[in-house]
Amino acid sequence: MGSAKNKSSAERKARIEEMRRAEQARERRRRILTITASAVVVAALVVGGVILVQSQSDDSDSADDSKTTGKLVAGADGVSTWKGTLSRNHVTKSVTYPVTPPVGGDHQAVWMNCNGDVYTEAVKNENAVHSLEHGAVWVTYNSKAPKADVDALAAKVKQTPYTLMSPVEDQTDPIMLTAWGHQRSVTSADDPNVGKFLEKFVQGEQTPEKGAACTGGLGQ
Repeated sequence: MGSAKNKSSAERKARIEEMRRAEQARERRRRILTITASAVVVAALVVGGVILVQSQSDDSDSADDSKTTGKLVAGADGVSTWKGTLSRNHVTKSVTYPVTPPVGGDHQAVWMNCNGDVYTEAVKNENAVHSLEHGAVWVTYNSKAPKADVDALAAKVKQTPYTLMSPVEDQTDPIMLTAWGHQRSVTSADDPNVGKFLEKFVQGEQTPEKGAACTGGLGQ
C-alpha cells in the first residue's frame, strides 16, 4: 500500500515538474516575443525619425539656393566656367538651376546612366546633374539642331564612356556640351571643339566624384 502511494506521489511530482518546466518555457517564449516586438517598434520609430529628418533636410536643401553661389563666366577658348560654389546635396524635390542645361548643384540621389547613353526624350535635370558629378559630359540639343548633326553626335556618344545625350528644348544654342562646372556651344557635330571638350572633361579634373559609376542608375 505504502509502495503504491509512494509511486503515485512520485508520478505526481514528476507531472508537476513537467508542467513547471512547460510553463517556464512558455514564459521564456513570451519574454522573447515581447522583447522582439518592442525592438521592432523601436526600429520602426527610428527609421521613421530618420526618414522625417531626411525629408526635412531635403526640403531645406531644395529651398536653400544660397548654397550655390556664383555665375557662369565665358572663357577666351569658348568654354564657360562656373565661378563660385556649386552645392552637391541630394534632394527629392525639383531644383531651379541658374543656367540651362545646369552645370552642377543640388541633385537627386540617382544618376542618369551615362555609359554612352543616348536619350531621345528629355531627362530630369536633377538626375543628369548627378551624372555630371560622376565625371560625365552631357551632350544636349534642341529642335534647331540639324538631324544629321544629332545623329552624328549620338554615334559619337555611344562610343564614349561617361557621356550621355538628350534633348533640352529651352537651351540657348542648338548644340551644347556640359560637364560639372563647365559648358560650351558647338556649331556642328564636326566642330573640332566636340572632341576637345570630351577629351578634357570626360572624367576630367573638374569631377567631384571621379571613378563613380555611370551605370546602375536611371534609364529610359
